[in-house]
Amino acid sequence: MELGLGGKKAIVTGGSKGLGRAIAEQLAREGADVAICARNIEEVARAGEELAALGTKVFARTADVTDPSQVKSFMDEAVAALGGLDILVNNAGRAKPGTFENLTDEDWEEDLQVKLFSMIRCSREALPHLRARGGGRIININAVHAKSPDFRFFATSTNRAACLAFTKSLAQEVARDNILVNAVNIGFVVTPQWKNIHQKRAPELTEERFFEQMSTDVPLERFGTADEVSGIVAFLASERASFITGTDIDVAGGMGRYL
Repeated sequence: MELGLGGKKAIVTGGSKGLGRAIAEQLAREGADVAICARNIEEVARAGEELAALGTKVFARTADVTDPSQVKSFMDEAVAALGGLDILVNNAGRAKPGTFENLTDEDWEEDLQVKLFSMIRCSREALPHLRARGGGRIININAVHAKSPDFRFFATSTNRAACLAFTKSLAQEVARDNILVNAVNIGFVVTPQWKNIHQKRAPELTEERFFEQMSTDVPLERFGTADEVSGIVAFLASERASFITGTDIDVAGGMGRYL
């Protein structure tokens, strides 16, 4: 399927590894120029070199999406380096498992900043550039827990619901500018974040046993891979998705049991 992404300019936050890295690679393989950011300088540099080897223009630098000034400087520099902006993928996030009783105020604040507020800040900075191109795409990586809460992931369930409301509200507001805003709700996908979840949830279990136990929540009885998510992101970024906005699509192996 020809997606028409050749020459498009894309920014992927949290793009140095895991799901963000897979999304950035998918977009680059489709011919898009890509900018990525993350906090670890070595990981960002390595990912930038590997993406550049695919043959499109790449801009990679460190940025903390919980810091408004860093968000602004990264977005401005990325747009200047790429020569415009057509696609923003808000992928940055980190694992914060825990129940209501063991989450502190600091845990809640950190989770809100890296999930909801990073989407707000990056989208705010992106909108003028997308309007200048006559429209574009914002794709927010979210979670099935936004619609199917799990008390074991209490902060994620609460904050991802807010991210979903943000996605749908923003889609309504910017539709007149030909900017389409959608979300991809992931379930259990193999990423480096799961090492943190493993240590917090069940450090006494081997990694293999932990993944096996968690997979019982998934109808397909396995974790997904980053490559199984990146394709739908590329589709939503493409011309083939030109009449899709304000929606959310599950890529979760059947975990979203809601109607």
